[in-house]
Amino acid sequence: MRRGFTLCILLVETILFAEQASQPKMLTDPNLTSDDGISSPGSAPALDRALDIMELLSTSRVGLTLSELSEQLELPKNSVFRITQTLLARGYLARNPESLAFQLTGRLLRLAPPRWGNISLPAVSRDVMIALRDHTRETVQLGVLSGLEGVIIDQVEGLEPLRIAVDLGLRFALHNNAPGKLLLAYMPPAQQAAVLAKIKLSATTPRTITTQDELAAECRHIVECGYATDFAESDEGVHCVAGPLYDANQSVIGALWVSGPSKRLPKSAFRELGARVKEATHRISRIIGELG
Repeated sequence: MRRGFTLCILLVETILFAEQASQPKMLTDPNLTSDDGISSPGSAPALDRALDIMELLSTSRVGLTLSELSEQLELPKNSVFRITQTLLARGYLARNPESLAFQLTGRLLRLAPPRWGNISLPAVSRDVMIALRDHTRETVQLGVLSGLEGVIIDQVEGLEPLRIAVDLGLRFALHNNAPGKLLLAYMPPAQQAAVLAKIKLSATTPRTITTQDELAAECRHIVECGYATDFAESDEGVHCVAGPLYDANQSVIGALWVSGPSKRLPKSAFRELGARVKEATHRISRIIGELG
């Protein structure tokens, strides 16, 4: 992807009322400093800490525990505890009951969906996604690149009783699924080479691509076909087909894909489904081009 993706965090309320009792009052004298020793008239230390926690969690796929957050941010545990409890209560964080690790939820994406200029990608894609879902009866998802991973920013759930559904904000690898491989395939050559050198090609099923040469060949094939497929390479029993979304400059800015159980999306249906997905992505890309 040629344009960086920035997830804008818009918090329209005071995040940490519970933290206020332990913080000094807001500084108004420009000659004074905050409790961190930084000259910052009008600062909100508790808000700074909350954002630090969320930004750090955004870099971890498996989440971080209270101790790990405290250690990496060099913050007192009691302060991190109060902040995370507030964020949990407001729905910005979730906690794994086994590992006790905190993870970001999709609430931020609902507050501030990704935009390119004045264009909201989920907004311009929604009608086409619904139409594709209605035709295939399977879940349709939308994702963009975020660092060395992809992130799901919208979805329209399928119509079948047994269907694929995930939390918005879920991150996915770039080597073992259709949207990830597609985002990797359409990177400029230098960026693609740099990413290939950094990502771990861990196997999650027997069909996962685990060598750089094989993945590079897969990327070339994806560009030739105009769509990417996932033959249960990430999760057993789950297939998906993805297509690229372009901006007005013909740079790939995201991926749209259909996900479903392998029994309803057999490998023999990939070619026809690929054509449907490409048609949908062309419609969205045309809208983006007109608006951009």
